[in-house]
Amino acid sequence: MKRRRTRKNNNNGAPKWMVTYSDMVTLILVFFILLFSMSQIDLSKFEAISESFRNRMIFDFFPSPVPMDNPTESTSHLESGKDTNEFHNPTNLPNITDQDKKTEEDTEDSLSDLIQSVESFLDEHELNNVISATRTERGVVLVLQESILFDPGEAQILDSGKPFLTKIGTLLTEIPNHVKVEGHTDTRPMNSYRYPSNWELSGARASSVIRYLIEQYSFDRSRFSLVGYGETRPVKSNDTPENMKENRRVEIVILNEEYEVDE
Repeated sequence: MKRRRTRKNNNNGAPKWMVTYSDMVTLILVFFILLFSMSQIDLSKFEAISESFRNRMIFDFFPSPVPMDNPTESTSHLESGKDTNEFHNPTNLPNITDQDKKTEEDTEDSLSDLIQSVESFLDEHELNNVISATRTERGVVLVLQESILFDPGEAQILDSGKPFLTKIGTLLTEIPNHVKVEGHTDTRPMNSYRYPSNWELSGARASSVIRYLIEQYSFDRSRFSLVGYGETRPVKSNDTPENMKENRRVEIVILNEEYEVDE
């Protein structure tokens, strides 16, 4: 009696465990898609991730989990993804979120409201001849002439300047911006026991303004900085009494966010 020949199964397809493995990968993918759909999308990061997929980064850097029939003898670290930080920083896009943009816009609006309030105060009290308010790249710059704040050669604040400083203090309570106060003089030499030169006088005047604001409104001292320039930064040449009058001034600068650190 002849022995039956068993037929060999010539199935050359993928092994059976690949079916289960594929199902598991699919479920994991669906799970992360659900998590992503329920999360808040950061537009810049979403674009970065999309760019990484368009560059086929994942498929280039990470090999297939299924061993190849004829693997190469060596694989570079770059291809394996060991020495790359693409996943940490897939593109060179700045890490700016919608919240950051909203904060910057709020700051701009706050400074715009502040300068409008100052201009209204100056018009109402007819102070435009001794105080000016301008908007520069540094922020809002308030220029106060000597005549409204100090007697000649002195650094004690006059009563005529206190209402405006009080108005500025009230406005500063509504915004967190850093404030820099700068003192300036003309070229006439200063030589007194209290102020041996224009450096001391200009610095003392800036200090008096800051001290008044802090004492009246209990501001955080770290929010303020001062500098005394003396006669080194005139706005006009010191050749006429009128020009020298404009050079004797105190500038209160309410800084933009990017100018928080003094340069």
